[in-house]
Amino acid sequence: MEKIPYKIYLSEDEMPKYWFNLRAKMKELPEPFVNPGTGEYCTKDELLPVFCEELVDQELNTTDAYIEIPEEIRDFYKMYRPSPLVRAYCLEKKLDTPAEIYYKYEGTNTSGSHKLNSAAAQAYYAKKQGLTSLTTETGAGQWGTALSMACAYFNLDLSVYMVKVSAEQKPHRRAVMETYGAKVIASPSDTTNAGRKILAETPDTNGSLGCAISEAIEVAVTTDNCKYVLGSVLNHVGLHQSIIGLETKAACDKYDIKPDIIIGCAGGGSNLLGLIAPFMADKIEGKNDIDFVAVEPASCPSLTRGRYALDFGDTGKTTPLIRMYTLGSGFMPSPNHAGGLRYHGMSPIISKLYHDGYIRAKAYTQNEVFEAATQFARVEGILPAPESSHAIKAAIDEALACKATGEKKTIVFGLTGTGYFDMTAYMNYNAGNMTDYVPTDEDLQKGFDSLPEIEQK
Repeated sequence: MEKIPYKIYLSEDEMPKYWFNLRAKMKELPEPFVNPGTGEYCTKDELLPVFCEELVDQELNTTDAYIEIPEEIRDFYKMYRPSPLVRAYCLEKKLDTPAEIYYKYEGTNTSGSHKLNSAAAQAYYAKKQGLTSLTTETGAGQWGTALSMACAYFNLDLSVYMVKVSAEQKPHRRAVMETYGAKVIASPSDTTNAGRKILAETPDTNGSLGCAISEAIEVAVTTDNCKYVLGSVLNHVGLHQSIIGLETKAACDKYDIKPDIIIGCAGGGSNLLGLIAPFMADKIEGKNDIDFVAVEPASCPSLTRGRYALDFGDTGKTTPLIRMYTLGSGFMPSPNHAGGLRYHGMSPIISKLYHDGYIRAKAYTQNEVFEAATQFARVEGILPAPESSHAIKAAIDEALACKATGEKKTIVFGLTGTGYFDMTAYMNYNAGNMTDYVPTDEDLQKGFDSLPEIEQK
């Protein structure tokens, strides 16, 4: 058999021309969004004041397995896609494991992550609708960076509400966003009613994605010719990210690679959903028995310690109710360096798959994640983002388990971004100053107390 190369590349002609909608293959669908005022499922008309129309159509589409990627978006993608599937030969040798390890590397663009896959699509649809500006939130800054690049390309104004602690930890992220023309505001801020309310109640807060979402939505609905866009959680974002999994599957098929385990970090769930979507469809249809693993920070453990409940997507409680694994919209996560994973809830699709037993979840503390990140960087030559490093840690653990048992398994994980804007975190780890915070049951209860006062199934 032909030796598998270190990097498996697809040609531009092999890049997918359709996104994959996993919901069309699921036996049981996630519950639709609920209007908190009426208790009824949200209609298209109720979502249009906030989101672009074509994105709403994608959000609500549960029947079409394949949705065409417009040519203009494919042309944008070709600047950095297809991305490579990498055989981690060096890591395998270092671990002395019989396992085969692969990672899908999404850090080959200036934004540094997978986020550009959805940013390009959402900016395109906004421009097509005739909008002139967008608002959004960002945690680690990867989504904000990606959207600023996309908005610059499609000539749209952009306001980014960046979680306060991340804005402080990553000033260079802010500089990149501003270079692409975005206006960046640390959240919570005094520029919105939602921000002022949060600051009045918790003046020393480090902020959260829930806070930033509240502010961005408020600006969107009070600004002419403006809509809000989100970088994770929602169904249409996972749809756009399915290009990751489609490329991964095509690369695997080229060399008859059959994954036994697929691993992804999980905050809002978009990159994990994108990676696993086509493989999960086959599992649902009984064509494989892949072990899917979602990995989250122990400081924000929505899957491993959260509740499956209807909850608001933001701290200001302005969104529809979403059935998801959640810590409560009022949960304020600690200032973990994996800023992109500091969200109180999980994608409704990922939540449903987890609830139905198709996925398992693991949680790690910061120090063990950065230990894995450093080990990976030293042998594979890539400095990984803290978010991606959660998947690396899980992959190493699975490979070492194979070493202990002598079993040869094929492990695939998502390396969603680079860590070059996370040097403060690496400096803290190298100096031995990194702390591990794991919320107590009492800490989590404060978040659960913020769940909406409705009958929860």
